[in-house]
Amino acid sequence: MDIDAKSKPGDAGLFLKCNSKLTPYHPEATERIVNGQPLSPELAAAIQHGTSIGGARPKANIETDDKQYVAKFSLSTDLYNIVKAEFIAMRLAHLAGLNVAPVELKTALNKDVLLIERFDRVASEAGWQRKMMVSALTMLELDEMFARYASYEDLAEIIRHRFLRPDETLRELFGRIVFNILCGNTDDHARNHAAFWDGKHLALTPAYDICPQSRAGNEASQAMKIHGDNNLSQLKTCIASSANYKLTARQAREIIDHQLESIKTHWEQVCDEAKLPELERKMLWGRQFLNPFVFE
Repeated sequence: MDIDAKSKPGDAGLFLKCNSKLTPYHPEATERIVNGQPLSPELAAAIQHGTSIGGARPKANIETDDKQYVAKFSLSTDLYNIVKAEFIAMRLAHLAGLNVAPVELKTALNKDVLLIERFDRVASEAGWQRKMMVSALTMLELDEMFARYASYEDLAEIIRHRFLRPDETLRELFGRIVFNILCGNTDDHARNHAAFWDGKHLALTPAYDICPQSRAGNEASQAMKIHGDNNLSQLKTCIASSANYKLTARQAREIIDHQLESIKTHWEQVCDEAKLPELERKMLWGRQFLNPFVFE
């Protein structure tokens, strides 16, 4: 199998280049992983050795003729199935009405692989083009060392003045904060929020990296401040900050109620999609998803 495996400029990970000359009986590795088929030795080695394009988990960049994906791999050291948990959270966020990057769940080499469609790449006749993006960390003019000072209220202020469709965007951001709390994603730091930049205006990208985090007890806090200096993972914190998103307390509660109903309605369906065993469902439900602390 003829695969070009190399590091891209600016990335530390494996880049897989499609070879259209391969016969139908020997499809390229990208098609194999998308279709859950056996992989080439090169990609198998990438999974086993954890080649990464950044972040805490082993990843690879996957390219087909018309799409690019970030592939996240499971690890034997995972305390629970993090790959499936992220798939479930991303799917439930989409079903709750949030703008979320499309995801697929595949199996390769007996490992779970999460495919997240890249929204920052566009196919053209001249080849792949990168869409200009800035992270919330950049928009907030914060250095990595001061990321702990990032605030959703400050981000909302920027949205009001510099974003296209600010009212719609503020509602979307509020919904994402609520969902992160409901699903136990406390890793919502300022690099996990971003916007497209066209040279004049900003527009919020689809949500990504919505991954329930491990927690020993009930109490938890978000990576960014929600209301003043308060970053506790509680719905009342969101309601207290609703005016920053041009929402009334009643509208904020309606968004919360809608998400709660959607999560409860689609939970079993999405877990079935992920083929998540019953024991693991019980481990996620009430701990990461809808932990009692969020309602206190």
